[in-house]
Amino acid sequence: MYIPEHFRLRHDADAVAFMRANPFAILISTTDAGPFATHLPLFVREAEGNVVLRGHVAKANPHWRYLEQQPQCLAIFHGPHSYISPSNYTARESVPTWNYAAAHLYGNARLFSSPQDLHAMLHELMETFEPAYRRQWEELSQKYRENMLRQIVGFEIVATKIEGKFKLSQNRTREDQANVIASLEKAEDSAVSGVARMMKEQRLGKIPADKEGE
Repeated sequence: MYIPEHFRLRHDADAVAFMRANPFAILISTTDAGPFATHLPLFVREAEGNVVLRGHVAKANPHWRYLEQQPQCLAIFHGPHSYISPSNYTARESVPTWNYAAAHLYGNARLFSSPQDLHAMLHELMETFEPAYRRQWEELSQKYRENMLRQIVGFEIVATKIEGKFKLSQNRTREDQANVIASLEKAEDSAVSGVARMMKEQRLGKIPADKEGE
């Protein structure tokens, strides 16, 4: 993706943390008929120096066949985003924009469908999203669990490239950044107020004198 240098994440670790915090992704593959996308939650882990995504799609979803035919794929992770009004800027000659955060992971997919591998992948997702559910899952009838496993195909994607972009008014003055934060943080929409939170986490806006050296 296009990333001006002042918006680029410099370290893969920051992108990994962002992906873990925003695990509902868009998985995109190339097919003979054009791009194909699936929206799904993904488990993000680091193993032997690699960043790895694991998840599953319904067997009825043709995406797994596309991954089988063409392992190269792209997973897009999105975070908070918001319209930014030029009224936040001190310079009158300004235009509207949009602040957002996103990470792109490019990689090669490997499919798996054995009960053991699917169980391991599901346990990872359960531990990520609802650890308490694992006990309920294990108490379900074996027939039911086996039937559920037959309905899905698992995949693992080993990253070949990771890009992260935090477009959070880094190219504006401290005063402009502070105005943007003030206008967004009171919003009831978490996607909007989340931008203000991320800007504060990135130490944008006016920093109190006693914090400047930290």
